[in-house]
Amino acid sequence: MDGISSEQPGWPLDRGEADVTAIDHPRVSVALPVHNCERYVAEAIESILAQTFTDFEFLIVDDGSTDGSLAILQRYATRDQRIQLVSRPNTGYLVALNEMLARARGEYVARMDADDIALPERFDHQIRYLEDHPECVMVGSRVTLIDPDGAPIMVMGEALTHEEIDNALMMAQGQLVYHPVVMFRRQVVLDLGGYRPEYYTTEDLDLFLRLAEVGRIVNLAEPLLKYREHLQKIGYRRAGQQEAAARRTLTDAYRRRGLDLPKDLLDRCRRGVEPSQVLASWAWMALGAGHVATARKHALTCIRRAPLSLSTWRLVYCALRGH
Repeated sequence: MDGISSEQPGWPLDRGEADVTAIDHPRVSVALPVHNCERYVAEAIESILAQTFTDFEFLIVDDGSTDGSLAILQRYATRDQRIQLVSRPNTGYLVALNEMLARARGEYVARMDADDIALPERFDHQIRYLEDHPECVMVGSRVTLIDPDGAPIMVMGEALTHEEIDNALMMAQGQLVYHPVVMFRRQVVLDLGGYRPEYYTTEDLDLFLRLAEVGRIVNLAEPLLKYREHLQKIGYRRAGQQEAAARRTLTDAYRRRGLDLPKDLLDRCRRGVEPSQVLASWAWMALGAGHVATARKHALTCIRRAPLSLSTWRLVYCALRGH
């Protein structure tokens, strides 16, 4: 494929083995912020260390964890010299992202979250696309949603082209790009000023819209990440704050682009949902995707939470029936 040579450092290498000569000049910088994620972080790190493309530095910020996360991170840092671990008092997710962006040395930055799982060929596919498409400033992919236990829910991310993604983001049509699976050109994001603190909780949406104004952003059709859903995610814990930030983000994007804000657009930014509704949505999505065991598990949890709900009994009936 044009732009990729078998002679280039790290392409390909044996799975999980670092190209030691390339560490000082890595092609990719992986940015992983961690705060109190001891249940999942080892699996997230293992998925990065298992990448088929190995020419990367692995930047990890332990953002003041109070559980067992730091001990896990320290064990991995002693195992693999690509890991650069910083641990400090809590300053917040967004500060950690900008800190890693400033430290990154790679041409590309790959985002990762501590509760997700990257598929082994994620970096391979994304770098190949960026090398072949110099007009592209960021590439994501479809993802497989998984529940807190890792059970599959469904594949998400139907918007693939720049036009589909940008239009859907501007129209507040939901999560079209999943932050922990994106890879972007480091210098372009630095030139844009990085992540903006005033848009905390929608800093990813703000960045994606600004990137779309200076280059192409796309999603690859193949799912390259298992994206974990759980009720501790910021979209559930801080739904009101995220709703307000989404409105500010979109208002600013329309202003930058010299466009009139659609009359009902900001009403589409509503984020508030009850935990029982979230669990029911996981069950219905899993059922629709044919993951019957996942659907049954969450349907039964719903009935325990709301035993008098007719809609919940309908969900249980459909899940037990299998369709």
